[in-house]
Amino acid sequence: QVGQGFSLQQPQDKVSVAAGETITLNCTISGFAGPGPVRWLKGWGSGNKTVYDQRGYSLPRVTRAVPASNTDFTIQIRKAQPEDMGTYYCVKFVKRDSGVDEVSQHGSGTEVSVYEAALVPGMGAAAVVLCFLLLLGLLVALCMYRRKRQGGVGSPCPARTVTMGSSSSIPLRCCAGTPGTPSEVLDTESSHLPSQQSSKEENDIHYADLQPLPPAPGRGRSPGTAPTEYASLRVAAK
Repeated sequence: QVGQGFSLQQPQDKVSVAAGETITLNCTISGFAGPGPVRWLKGWGSGNKTVYDQRGYSLPRVTRAVPASNTDFTIQIRKAQPEDMGTYYCVKFVKRDSGVDEVSQHGSGTEVSVYEAALVPGMGAAAVVLCFLLLLGLLVALCMYRRKRQGGVGSPCPARTVTMGSSSSIPLRCCAGTPGTPSEVLDTESSHLPSQQSSKEENDIHYADLQPLPPAPGRGRSPGTAPTEYASLRVAAK
């Protein structure tokens, strides 16, 4: 007969381990325990299976965590396999006068699940790929934002230097205009152009074109002398 101060504790609700690892199922008792064994059962009811019996029986992969203890009946199942999944109960039996063992107290049950170890690296790889895609999207968005701040995507205006005639050059900052834009045309020899342009004139330049002009009539040229180049500058109409 089990005394009134007897208590059985099975604290785990669920246990999840990878295949091949060890399953640990905790169970302790306290107080006076009458005659009768403590057993671990897989399942409940008529279909239950004994995995450990205090009287000396246990499945091949099942061992006691503390073999000599009379209060700690924690068991371990080595090399967990998918068939180990199920609900396990720690049960205290008492022997009746008829010699039959009857259930006195039992735990609320511990649900065991076993997952394939290969799933863990797969989940880690998926997380890494997701983080990479998020980072890539952030970098693309930042790049587009910076390009818009600089004047719009796809319309950069690199600085260029155009040689005027044989000696002078003018830096051109932008080439947004077209030859068909209404403008005033100034044709002059490069030697008569100033070497520096004001910032306003640079900003007003829309199109620059270098083209050789035919030689002036009646003017001689020494042999081997290249034709003088003229510049045609199109500026914004005033």
